[in-house]
Amino acid sequence: MSPVRTQWTRFIRFVAAETAQVHVGQPVDPTLDVGLAAWNKQVIQAYEISGSTLDPAAQLTSTILTVKELLSPLSREQVKTVRCLGLNYSDHAAEAKMAKPPVPVLFYKALGSIIGPNAPICIPKVAQPVEDHLPDYEVELTIVIGKAAKNVSEADALDYVLGYTGANDVSFRKHQSTTSQWGFSKSFDNTTPLGPCIVSSNVIPDPQAIPLTCNLNGTTLQNGNTKDQIFNVRKTVAFLSQGTTLEPGSIILTGTPAGVGYVRKPPVLLRNGDLVRVWLGHGIGTLVNPVVEEGETCAKL
Repeated sequence: MSPVRTQWTRFIRFVAAETAQVHVGQPVDPTLDVGLAAWNKQVIQAYEISGSTLDPAAQLTSTILTVKELLSPLSREQVKTVRCLGLNYSDHAAEAKMAKPPVPVLFYKALGSIIGPNAPICIPKVAQPVEDHLPDYEVELTIVIGKAAKNVSEADALDYVLGYTGANDVSFRKHQSTTSQWGFSKSFDNTTPLGPCIVSSNVIPDPQAIPLTCNLNGTTLQNGNTKDQIFNVRKTVAFLSQGTTLEPGSIILTGTPAGVGYVRKPPVLLRNGDLVRVWLGHGIGTLVNPVVEEGETCAKL
């Protein structure tokens, strides 16, 4: 099976200043952290991409547009399924005082949880007061599936990957701890930042060498590397495709390294007015999101 090949190397979705319409494109500056630039209101220019978001044959044009608003690289309508792995870093399993799982721990997120760069993470009333419910951050490498994958081998697994992006798997620990099923506690509306861009798998041949960090209000609390995953990207895609078709547009959050808030003494919580930044290397960049409690204005994807 031949791998997914794209003309673009970094993919963004945005509202253009010139048209006030949603476009897709590739940043003109190959070194620019588009997420950080968007938060800092820097000028971002992009070569327009002509064609469908999930079509590897989409054409990179010479038309340059100015980013008015940076959106998540995939809309909720384009994302087929949100799969997530729990306890996929040895150091995170150790800090949570849980054994390394023998197979990937899978849970799902609702599409309504997804938000883009700069959008507020909304703590719902059902997860307040925060001192009881322990809202938490989790930086995660996210796989974007580019073509239908079913019963694929580990050897061929990366051939089905369109690219990689970042996510913040915001979690509400009280709800999470009351049941063995985590989907409810990790699926509240407007709580899962995704982005800021998709980096093509063509330029990340080894997804097991990506640094990733989480910074809360100026303090770095997570500092990991995907080399420490228990189940690497190849194993993850192969395992999840057993008897199941991973459709193009499906995304897989691959777990978080050590440093989460609820295991700290005292616990570190997400609170109204906080600012969370998750960063991933190899050109993926920074997701910046403020935290608000329900009742404040919450941006839609």
